[in-house]
Amino acid sequence: MRFTSLGSGSKGNATLVEADDTCLLVDCGFSARELERRLVLVQREGSRLSAILVTHEHGDHIKGVWTLARRYQLTVYMSAGTARAAGAPGDVRLHLITPQQRFQVGAVEVLPVAVPHDAREPVQFVFNYAGLKLGVLTDLGHISAHVLACYQRCDALLVEANHDPAMLAAGSYPYALQQRVGGDWGHLNNGQTAALLDALEPGSLQVLMIGHISQQNNSLSAVERVMAPLTAALPQIVYASQDDCVDWLALE
Repeated sequence: MRFTSLGSGSKGNATLVEADDTCLLVDCGFSARELERRLVLVQREGSRLSAILVTHEHGDHIKGVWTLARRYQLTVYMSAGTARAAGAPGDVRLHLITPQQRFQVGAVEVLPVAVPHDAREPVQFVFNYAGLKLGVLTDLGHISAHVLACYQRCDALLVEANHDPAMLAAGSYPYALQQRVGGDWGHLNNGQTAALLDALEPGSLQVLMIGHISQQNNSLSAVERVMAPLTAALPQIVYASQDDCVDWLALE
């Protein structure tokens, strides 16, 4: 199994998870044309995709989903709440999923995990293939016991470190938006992500990818400073960005 980020941040998110001949696109927060351009950068094309999995209905995760699904006749997997909130069109193949109920797409088993975020019925995903476990965990405002249980003993993890609380408070966002981002139904700050990693006992990780780093309310140096005590011993740590793709990361 391997994975890559095609872009991660408030302007668009997309992740690829691949095993055998199964290639899953998690979210498409870019236009279909931009997503296709980014696929080429990681030596893929739309016809190679097996399905689209959607975490929630916010635009930075769903912008190009319907166009891409129509173009390549892809099934879109999302919760019923997300489908209602997103106004899922009738001409797209839709497979409704239930949080905590595993499902199979090709070679990959998928667990949708309910998370606390300000969306209708948001989920994140844990992928299993041939004894390997990959967690994708962004867009949640706090760490629930349920999330901790589901993401234990991952071989790889993509997790958000969205904002630095001091930068958010001193930044340009209106107060209401600051409260939303920094609240229990918003996004994890750097310290929360560090606490999550500590609670997950990251010694099992082959790869850690940190993403959804705010361009306005965070910085790579701030993230690295907070994470350093926890990540120094990890075999591989990668920081996903808004503008660039990440090279494929393989699990063994």
